[in-house]
Parts: sequence; structure tokens; C-alpha cells
Amino acid sequence: MSLDGHVLSNVSVLASVVEAGSFARAAEALGMTPSGVSRAIARLEARIGVRLLDRTTRSLGLTDEGRVLYASINPLVLGIEDAVTLATGASGAVRGTLRVNTDAFTSRLLLSPHIPRFLNRYPELSLELIARDRLGDLVGEGFDIAVRFGEPPSSSLVARKLIDTRIVTVAAPSYLKRHGRPSKPDELSGHECIQVRDPSSGQPYSWEFQRGRRAIDVRTSGRLLLTDVGTILESCLSGVGIAQIKALGIQKLLDDGRLIDLFPDWPDERFPLYVLYPSRHLPALKVRAFIDFIVAAIGKRGD
Repeated sequence: MSLDGHVLSNVSVLASVVEAGSFARAAEALGMTPSGVSRAIARLEARIGVRLLDRTTRSLGLTDEGRVLYASINPLVLGIEDAVTLATGASGAVRGTLRVNTDAFTSRLLLSPHIPRFLNRYPELSLELIARDRLGDLVGEGFDIAVRFGEPPSSSLVARKLIDTRIVTVAAPSYLKRHGRPSKPDELSGHECIQVRDPSSGQPYSWEFQRGRRAIDVRTSGRLLLTDVGTILESCLSGVGIAQIKALGIQKLLDDGRLIDLFPDWPDERFPLYVLYPSRHLPALKVRAFIDFIVAAIGKRGD
């Protein structure tokens, strides 16, 4: 199938619909009417012979064929936008909407304190920071970038490692005053340990400890099972029990003595933080700006 200006234009409309999440918002961004956007998608579907979008009165999503097409064409569309921006001498203009996929811990403890400075720096940019348990389909769901802890899945996404952070086992002084301080990880079996649900299995995460090449698993128990990082942290601070959490988000609490690192002699269980974005030669300006901002804000704080 030969390409012409109409096909390229309709492809650009498809990318806008996915990014905006609706025909109406895409129409507003493109300066078109919703019916004009709908006709452009219909022409594209007729031209290539497959349905690209599942449309109902309440939802809009890519079909499997649409997801494959969008994953291929979106980097090209964004690359054209970057090329035009650079050619017109506006390489410093970061604008539009940036959709960021992350988890609750990263959103609340790492990113949110720095968001005001980021928005002040780029007044033409809108930010959607979406916290969710799982990465999901970054491209198919219209995300520009993800910020996630843990080794990235095998995929076509570009993965850039930012930092490693320690996993620390902590308790509030009030808890230790009532129950005593365990001297080694094996003694945790006699303590109230705050359990955290693994979204992939529905079961509590196991507690692991590492020192050099030695690694151990410790069976823990507790009456409190949580999923939200804010509740985990506040429960631990109030003396409910012992918790395991990433040091990067709580270093000030450790420095101030509000939380106590129980096993500093087991320092080697670490967790990497990555940024993930669709594979392409030249990431969008807004994506590059966000990565640079994260690196400056938290990239040097790994412990």
C-alpha cells in the first residue's frame, strides 16, 4: 500500500486520539470537530482494512491490530514533531500533555515533592501522574513514560536505570520501647510485622535480607495487611509494627530518628529504579525534559 498525505494525516489523528483518550479531546487538540476526527479514523481503518479502535458510549480503546499499528507509528509521529520543533528553532519549547505511569511509592514519596518545580519550569506542559500497581501496556494506554522500581520486563521499551536503593527494615521508637529491638532478622518471627500485598499474587511479599553474597528469607507475620505506601508508612510511624520499605523515600525520617534502621549490618538488598519509554531514536522533548528533571531531583539520592 502506497502512502500519501491523507494516510499520514489520518495516522496523526489516530495518535492524537490515543494520547487524548477520546475523540472530543483529540478534536480540541487538533482544531477539528469530533465528527471530523471520527471520519479520519474511519478512513484510516477502511484504507488498511482492519478495525483500530473499540468504541462504546463510555470507553475507547485500541484493538489488537490498532495496538500493533500505534506501537509502530507513534515513535515516528513524535519524531516528526521533534524534527519540526528543532527545525523551527524552538528546541527549548516543552509543551503538551505528559502522561506518566508509576507506582504509589514513587508518586507519593519521590516525585510529588518536586512536581511544583517541574511545572513552574515548563508552563506550557500539563502533567498526568497516574499511580497504579502494574505497568500494563505503556504504548497501548497512551503513556509517554513510566517510572518504576524493579527489573523492567523484556519488551521493546527503552529502559534507563537511574539508581539503586536499599530495602530497610524499620520501626518507630515507640514500637521498640514496647516490644524491644530484634538483634537479627531471625528474631522477627516474634514481632508484629506489617505485611504488604504483592499485586501479582495477592499474597504478602516475602521478607529478604542480604549481606554480601549471603541472602536469607525470613518468615514474618502480622495482623495488618496493606497496599498503600502512605498507610504503611504512617502505621509504622505510629508504632503499629515493623515494616520493610525503600530507603530512598524515607531517608529524612531515618536521619531524624523517627524511624530506626533495625539491621544496618544487612545492607545489600537493593532495588533499582528505571525510567521506561517507547523505543525510538529521539524521545519527545517533554519526555527528555522529565527524565532530566528526575535525574536532577532524585538521581543522586540512591543509598
